[in-house]
Amino acid sequence: MPRHYLTCRLSFFFVSAIAAFAQIPRKMPTPASPAEATKWRQEGRTLPTPELLQPTLDATLPSFVPRPATELSGHFKGASSDVLAVLTQNWIAAFQKYYPRVSIDLPPPYAGSLGAVELIKGDLDFVMVSRELRPADVSEFQKKFSYDPTSIPISGGTWRQFGFLDAIGVFVHAENPLNKLSFAQLDAIYSSTHHRGGTPITTWGQLGLTGEWADQPIHRWGVKPWNGFEEFMRQRVLSVGDKRGEWRDDISFVDTVFPIWPAVAKDRYAIGYAGLAYVADGVKFVALSTTEGLPFVLPGYEEVARADYPLSRLCFMNFNRAPGKAINPVLAELLRFILSREGQRVILDQAVFLPLRESQAATSRAALQ
Repeated sequence: MPRHYLTCRLSFFFVSAIAAFAQIPRKMPTPASPAEATKWRQEGRTLPTPELLQPTLDATLPSFVPRPATELSGHFKGASSDVLAVLTQNWIAAFQKYYPRVSIDLPPPYAGSLGAVELIKGDLDFVMVSRELRPADVSEFQKKFSYDPTSIPISGGTWRQFGFLDAIGVFVHAENPLNKLSFAQLDAIYSSTHHRGGTPITTWGQLGLTGEWADQPIHRWGVKPWNGFEEFMRQRVLSVGDKRGEWRDDISFVDTVFPIWPAVAKDRYAIGYAGLAYVADGVKFVALSTTEGLPFVLPGYEEVARADYPLSRLCFMNFNRAPGKAINPVLAELLRFILSREGQRVILDQAVFLPLRESQAATSRAALQ
């Protein structure tokens, strides 16, 4: 048997096994208790047990070549969401080995609500946030400064770590024969604006299902705005360019993502979305494609780790940068370090989040110019 054939077959079975593993019965997470939330605001969120599978660094990530240490100095203050506090502290510690004259404080509280609002106050140099900024916060920032805050991706999210920016999956009942959806179809199912073109999709027959499924209505489930999961789906699927998508009125909205998986598991004609950590048996994920002609991809571990899966997520460093103005040289150097092979290895060593691929890091580095 040719070696390349065996390698391809092993790869196929490996990916298939991971896709199946994401859907097997397992203990579902529960919301944080008030005591846990209080502790996390002061210490950062308790790190989860690492996934059994771990990624490798992209070999094409550039090595960090520091400037002479005497060129950079100063005192800076940052903030972080609770899930990024430990990783950010690790980055700062590694960076200061190159630049001992640079001091960077990252004091508590650590909270997911930190974002553009904290930058408006003017007493922070940067904010690390494990999601996209709230539109309301961005609007307030714009009102004061007449431009947007700068948000640069610095890390991937996770595959299915509860509370640590897990990838989002779209799923249907386990007996549903549907296997794939395009973003245009998702937009037609969920949005009232249809920025991706086409007409509303309301029955399973409009997605190609036949027999008993053809005339059955699609029962949509989603998270009530505003929510990090909802905002991500809105930005990634319903919005196109500067056209912000809006949700249909007849979606079964819930306050948190927790009830969506059980609802779809009980309803043969339902569809929903949630972080992979919030989904177990009774449903199946559908493969997704962003654009006609591109492959449909399931949320397997390798697909998320390679950033091939279109609903993989990102963590961001946010700061105030006026148009046409240079980034503070220390912050620019910190970002250059984070986006290097050495900086992404800090992510790998923590074994929670997924390092960026070079294509992603290159896009972030380009934003520093």
